[in-house]
Amino acid sequence: MTESLVNLTLVQALDGLKKKSFSSVELTHAYLANMQQKRNLNAYISETPDKALAMAKQSDQRRVKDMVGLLEGVPVAIKDLFCTEGVKTTAASRILENFIPTYESTITQNIWKNGAVLLGKTNLDEFAMGSSNITSHFGPVISPWKHGSDRNKKLVPGGSSGGSAAAVSARLAVAATGTDTGGSIRQPAAFVGIVGLKPTYGLCSRWGIVAFASSLDQAGPMARTVGDTALMLQAMAGYDPQDSTSVNTQVPDYFAALKNYSLRGLKIGIPKEYVVPGMAPEIEKLWQQGMNWLKSAGAEIQEVQLPHTKYALPTYYIIAPAEASSNLARYDGVRYGLRIPAQTLDDMYELTRAAGFGREVKRRILIGTYVLSAGYYDAYYVKAQKLRALILQDFQEAYKKVDVILTPTAPTQAFGLGEKMSDPISMYLNDVFTVPVNLAGLPAISVPVGLSSDKLPLGLQLIGKPFGETTLLQVAHQLEKNASLKNDPDLGE
Repeated sequence: MTESLVNLTLVQALDGLKKKSFSSVELTHAYLANMQQKRNLNAYISETPDKALAMAKQSDQRRVKDMVGLLEGVPVAIKDLFCTEGVKTTAASRILENFIPTYESTITQNIWKNGAVLLGKTNLDEFAMGSSNITSHFGPVISPWKHGSDRNKKLVPGGSSGGSAAAVSARLAVAATGTDTGGSIRQPAAFVGIVGLKPTYGLCSRWGIVAFASSLDQAGPMARTVGDTALMLQAMAGYDPQDSTSVNTQVPDYFAALKNYSLRGLKIGIPKEYVVPGMAPEIEKLWQQGMNWLKSAGAEIQEVQLPHTKYALPTYYIIAPAEASSNLARYDGVRYGLRIPAQTLDDMYELTRAAGFGREVKRRILIGTYVLSAGYYDAYYVKAQKLRALILQDFQEAYKKVDVILTPTAPTQAFGLGEKMSDPISMYLNDVFTVPVNLAGLPAISVPVGLSSDKLPLGLQLIGKPFGETTLLQVAHQLEKNASLKNDPDLGE
């Protein structure tokens, strides 16, 4: 019974709860048991079994009274970057190791209002800085997938939302939240064979989320299917007056939009600039397959030009660290978090930040402080902001001709644990296809569409117009139907 319950998608779980085939308490017990068995993956930083069962019990009582929310009774995982009242929120950093918020983030509030159950807080790269989930103070997350030719090789689940990705893929949560600053939802989703959606900037509130780069960060859903992702997005999205970047727009019924739609006449853009050196031939082949699937569904394929794409990574790695150095200045040992006592205030600052931050976070703070310094502000930061405007302009020009853009999600399959740690540039290149989307504030989704020769998942990315999530989900749904991929890590065993 336990095994069959954790294999249900979110839509199937909701159907079973509605039919009273099982209760939320039974479903939650099944996930808690699975979490216990798979602790070796290190997907969770904090597990909340008592809270989960109490919430599940309350959900069952609401269902009896026919007070049913959109996610009623479904156990989910929350990336440990979202503040949760009374539950530890660490951002996977030593400096916040024992921080317990007294308030709830808007996104998690929305999810609880819709009846979901909290299983725990998932692991991530420290302060969401990374592409592999190995910079966490609490140790790396291990992918539930196995390499086809090397059974003992431990793989990364991608980052920074690697804990959420691994939890959904390994059946340790029905769905999860992630955050995406440069690809941190989409790249891990591609690495572990699940769906990950980065919404339009401003669709989901950032209030109560530990900030990395404020103009780039966006919360989004991670789930096993496009339908599950649509439901999660519907529950998460909405205007929040507490967030000055939140956009006051109506949230459509994303899930209902997947029932009857046609791609006939829809124009799909293919950017030639996304053919990059080092991209696996398997991914290029899959990209072509994706074009063929959409063409057979009635869509028109058209080449588009995004000439400033080649500047996206350097632009991102100036703007994101600059904003991070500013955002992380608040962690000084004075108000909350870790404090290392010292004789003077300056020494206390220095010792606390030296001990509290990991290597990658320090690297990005140093880069950010450098590009914002008096002698280099115009040379680097101002120039990067001008390039950002040109990258957005490229997309705006492309969307005069097409409705959605199709690209690979990542240039390679999941790599081995520790493989790229000595070369940060090589690690940063993992985000080559995802970063432009954040710089332009656009929505994008990664859909699992195939397996590599090593039997590891590969994903394709769809990029939409601002607030074009409905169309994006419909095209993703079509790809999912064509791929018919059983996104189960057991395939790799």
